[in-house]
Formats: sequence, structure tokens, C-alpha cells
Amino acid sequence: MACNCNKDIKVNRSDDDKNKLLSRLNRITGQLDGIKKMINDDRYCADILIQLSAVDKAIKSLASVILDNHMHSCVLNGIKDGDYEKLDEIVDLFRRFS
Repeated sequence: MACNCNKDIKVNRSDDDKNKLLSRLNRITGQLDGIKKMINDDRYCADILIQLSAVDKAIKSLASVILDNHMHSCVLNGIKDGDYEKLDEIVDLFRRFS
């Protein structure tokens, strides 16, 4: 995935990359809709919790893909250009994931 990152400009992702990310988001949305239905249908708590765990893992996986791309493009390019603030940005992002 191409990522020409700068906080002041938009990221230039290819259509294929966007479609892959959006496909993951659509799956997550479908899972959440399923959980809503389970709650409306008064399904067993443990079953709902299992589905919530699956959504949590799917979101973390999506975040990991985006983070990986960011590190291999935005951060790497920033450091090559002498923008060492990118390191602070990564540290902050890792704190948010913890």
C-alpha cells in the first residue's frame, strides 16, 4: 500500500488498497450488525461475547495492516527526509495500541 503521509495532506492509496481496507471494514460492520441482532433476539451472553471478541480481533488486525503500511512508508520516508518527529508519532501510536 502506498502511503505518502503528511498530516496536512491526504494519503494517496491505490484503489486496490482502498478496496481491501473497505472490504475488511464491511466485514466488521456485518459482524456488528449480527451482534445487534443477537442482542435483539436475546441470545446467550457467552455467544455475544464470542462475537465481540471476533470483532475486536478483526479491528486490531485492520489497525495492524494500516500501522504496518504507515511505518514502511510514511515513517520511513519521514526519517529519510530528516523528520525525526515521526519516531515520536510511532511511540505515541504504540501507546494507544497498548
